[in-house]
Amino acid sequence: MKKFVALLLTVLAAMSISACGSGDDGGGNSSSQKVSSEVESNGKVKNESSEKATVYPLTVKDATGLELTFNKAPERIVSTSPSETEILFALGLGDKIYGVSDYDDYPKEALTKPKVGGVTKPNEEAIIAANPDLVIGGISMKDDIVEKFRGLGLPLYKTEPKKIDDILNNIIQIGVITDTQVKAEELVAQMKKDISAVTDTAAALKEEDKKKVYIEFSPGWTVGKGEFMDELITMAGGINIASDMKGWNAINEEKIIQDNPEVILYTANAVDKSGKTLEELIKSRNGWERITAIQDNNLTGIEGNIMSRPGPRITEALTKIAESIYPDLYKK
Repeated sequence: MKKFVALLLTVLAAMSISACGSGDDGGGNSSSQKVSSEVESNGKVKNESSEKATVYPLTVKDATGLELTFNKAPERIVSTSPSETEILFALGLGDKIYGVSDYDDYPKEALTKPKVGGVTKPNEEAIIAANPDLVIGGISMKDDIVEKFRGLGLPLYKTEPKKIDDILNNIIQIGVITDTQVKAEELVAQMKKDISAVTDTAAALKEEDKKKVYIEFSPGWTVGKGEFMDELITMAGGINIASDMKGWNAINEEKIIQDNPEVILYTANAVDKSGKTLEELIKSRNGWERITAIQDNNLTGIEGNIMSRPGPRITEALTKIAESIYPDLYKK
C-alpha cells in the first residue's frame, strides 16, 4: 500500500508541475538556549527572544525509527522531496542545498539546483556525487530505497507526515538538525497563527450548518481518514464525504451521488490521459448533474502543489479550502 500511495503522490506532483504536537515523526534532540539581553535607553534590561543553538553531536530519530547522529550542522544537503526542499529554503538554507528532486519548483531558486531524480526513486549516483552530509527523504520515498541508501552510507533522514502536527514537527526537527531553530520556530508560530484563524472561525459553526465536501486530488481518486488532506477539510469545518474510508481511494461515482456533497474541491490544472481537465471530468460524469455542488456551481480548483506538499505552504492550502467551503465567513 505504501508503494501505491507513493506512486499516487508522484503522479499528483507531476500533474501540478506540468500544467499540531500529537504527531511525532522525530525523536530526541539536544539543544541549548543562549539568552541575550541588551540595555535600553532608560537603563532597563530588555530580554530578547531566546536564541536557540543546537549542541553537537546531536542524535535524532527519523520516521523510520532509526537514530542518526550529526557531529556538526550539515553544510551539504540533498533533498529528494519538494516538501522538504520548501522547508529548507524557508529556513534560509538555500546556499547549503546541493541537490533537489526533479519535481522541485518552489521557491524559484530550487529550479537552479542540481537535479537528483524522482521522489520515489532518486538517482543514487547523483546524490553520492553531491557528497552530502544530510539527505532528506520525503513521504514518497520507498522503503527499499531508504534501506539501499543507508547501505551506501548516506546520512538519510526520512519524514512521513500524516497530520498537520507532523508537518510542524518536521519543520522544528529540521531546524534543530541544521541549527536554524529560531527560524523554524518563527515559521511554525506563523503557521499556527494561520491555523487558528481558520479553526477559530470553524469552531463557531453549528454541526447542522457544516457542509459536506468531496475532494478529488487526481482523476478518479479521493482521500479519506488518516491523511492530512482529510484533516484540512475537517479543520476548515467541512465534512469529508470520504471520511468513512481510510487513506487514498479510487472513487465510487454512485456513492458520491448518494452522499451529495455541497462543495467539490479538486486539483487545479490536473488533466487525464485524454487531456480533459479535472473540472471537465467531474462535471461530465453521468448522473453527477444531480449533485448539489454541481447544481450550485460550488467547485473550486486549488493548486496541487500547496494542497499535496506537507510543507510550509500547507496552511495556505488550509486557508483556501476554508474560503472555498465557507466563502461568506471569509469575506475580506
